[in-house]
Amino acid sequence: MAPYKIGYFVGSLASNSINRILSKALIKLAPDNLEFTEIPIKDLPLYSPDYDADFPAEGTALKEAIEASDGILFISPEYNRSVPGALKNAIDWGSRPWGSNSFARKPTGIIGASPGSIGTAVMQSSMRSVLSFLDAPQLNSPEAYVHFDAAVFADDGEITNEGTASFLRHYMEEYEAFVARVLAANAPGHIGDQQADSAKLTR
Repeated sequence: MAPYKIGYFVGSLASNSINRILSKALIKLAPDNLEFTEIPIKDLPLYSPDYDADFPAEGTALKEAIEASDGILFISPEYNRSVPGALKNAIDWGSRPWGSNSFARKPTGIIGASPGSIGTAVMQSSMRSVLSFLDAPQLNSPEAYVHFDAAVFADDGEITNEGTASFLRHYMEEYEAFVARVLAANAPGHIGDQQADSAKLTR
């Protein structure tokens, strides 16, 4: 089976981002059938509809990276109980111009780490509203709100606590299965079968 190409966003621009460390851990723990490529966001200008008629190269590259991915994984902190501005800006770029939403029907996962005990729960709730509007299917279970402990996560993504590693490994296995289900449901033949069945029911 060919690997699933997973584009991932790290929602923090910080050079010492704990969510970048989490991204390394997730990649190490993921099934071998997932192939990861980071989609960078730091060089994007602030989105404005004024760009819609003539997209800059950074916006075009972002959309192309999303569209080349079989699934999208968001690994992000929570800023002020919501989505970080840089990540929301990237999502806005990916959804425009109107009628060319690159996120549509892409299977997505949302996960994030925080030093606090709620582990980005409110950010993830905000993200779900955004992705629902963008017609991007979401892995709803298991939910993953990661309390970041520097004694557990090494800078290279190695995890010293087997319970944490087991949970994150399970999350990535469930994400792989979710990607497979969504892609199968969206496959042209499957959609055609659904339309044929619908036509039979309406006769």
